Amino acid sequence: MKAPGPGLAVNDDEEHTDSTPLLQGAPRIEAAPVCCSARYNLAVLAFLGFFVVYALRVNLSVALVDMVDSNSTLADNRTSKECPEHCTPVKVLHNQTGRKYQWDAETQGWILGSFFYGYIITQIPGGYIASKIGGKLLLGLGILGTAVLTLFTPVAADLGAGALIALRALEGLGEGVTFPAMHAMWASWAPPLERSKLLTLSYAGAQLGTVISLPLSGMICYYMNWTYVFYFFGVLGILWFILWVWFVSDTPESNKRISHSEKEYIASSLKNQLSSQKSVPWVPIFKSLPLWAIVVAHFSYNWTYYTLLTLLPTYMKEILRFDVQENGLLSALPYFGNWLCMILAGQAADNLRAKWKFSTLCVRRIFSLIGMIGPAVFLVAAGFIGCDYSLAVAFLTISTTLGGFGSSGFSINHLDIAPSYAGILLGITNTFATIPGMIGPVIAKSLTPDNTVREWQTVFCIGAAINVFGAVFFSLFAKGEVQNWALDDHHGHRN
Repeated sequence: MKAPGPGLAVNDDEEHTDSTPLLQGAPRIEAAPVCCSARYNLAVLAFLGFFVVYALRVNLSVALVDMVDSNSTLADNRTSKECPEHCTPVKVLHNQTGRKYQWDAETQGWILGSFFYGYIITQIPGGYIASKIGGKLLLGLGILGTAVLTLFTPVAADLGAGALIALRALEGLGEGVTFPAMHAMWASWAPPLERSKLLTLSYAGAQLGTVISLPLSGMICYYMNWTYVFYFFGVLGILWFILWVWFVSDTPESNKRISHSEKEYIASSLKNQLSSQKSVPWVPIFKSLPLWAIVVAHFSYNWTYYTLLTLLPTYMKEILRFDVQENGLLSALPYFGNWLCMILAGQAADNLRAKWKFSTLCVRRIFSLIGMIGPAVFLVAAGFIGCDYSLAVAFLTISTTLGGFGSSGFSINHLDIAPSYAGILLGITNTFATIPGMIGPVIAKSLTPDNTVREWQTVFCIGAAINVFGAVFFSLFAKGEVQNWALDDHHGHRN
């Protein structure tokens, strides 16, 4: 067993719960097979769900480039002349049938950030509702509502920027419940020594959604027009909802397709971790320093992540000067690396705990430090290589790729410290972590009035500094074992 970090007192019983999913003295239940298991089927459907979630979220980042009148952009002097164009002539004519709008840079910033004004509102309520009634329908209806609203994006754009901002805020309300609801479901489904694998697999769908939707949106804009971006992904979300409702259940006990051995394995592994308390211990939750360690890390990580997620297509076009089709492909590359890293990091994290006997806290610290300080270094480097677009793309890709380690660090620490209230805890941390999505694009736009390389260096340096601070804070104050306030006296199952 690895020694716990500084300032962490762990008794033998805590170390045992930190390294094995079973109660002391309880008969050991062998892990149920992975192939065709209900818990991995849930992870795959969740993966597809979060694919849709992020496809619906980021498609506007690419489409907006094609929605705005180029004359308006030129009048705003947004496109930098510092770097040479790298556009390759394409024989296929660019479809110009999509309507163009006279939106200045500030308006575009508010449109891109408006999603998060709705998203922040439903985080904590989403976690609370999921803890009471289960996450299946809550998550499903959240994505379905967002998909249906996405179909009306062209209509809202025609009505004006205000209507589009309002629509995107409503979409945020729907998506705001998704992550807390999924965390609440994993509290009942994920054996402790499989948490990293299962959660990273399910949430990696978000990265793949970004990877595919960015270039695909660019291609749709180029060969058709921007309106079809929203029609395509809206219909995709509706189709996913049908699969989700048909195949998924809230708990192993209510699942009709799960084997008896898998049900027993999951139940026994969670027996000493779930609480049967009816009321939520709100005061201890908000007084918990380990929770605030996750809050700070989550906020810091998302500052850089959301800024790049919403503005990377714009940066590619206005600084590195790629056309919208090439733009989509290169904008997606960093998130492909992040997706791959998330999957591999999840496997590595659980192996370190199960086979190498690393403590949970040690693993969460290591992966958070790599997943936050690594990206900070390469983000700063990307801002200081001038117009070398090859290096810029490489550094931004490495930066975002390393961020995938964070998924096995602070991102799932909620389930380590309070599995019964993981949905609520994620709602709390994601509420704070949504603030960067609301103000990050607006601040970035205000810091780049002339759209120069030097101005973008400032944007990248601020993001990097915030990332480093969050990593250090989490490492100092995080915990790896279930907190006392998250357990009842009998360590029973949740009713």
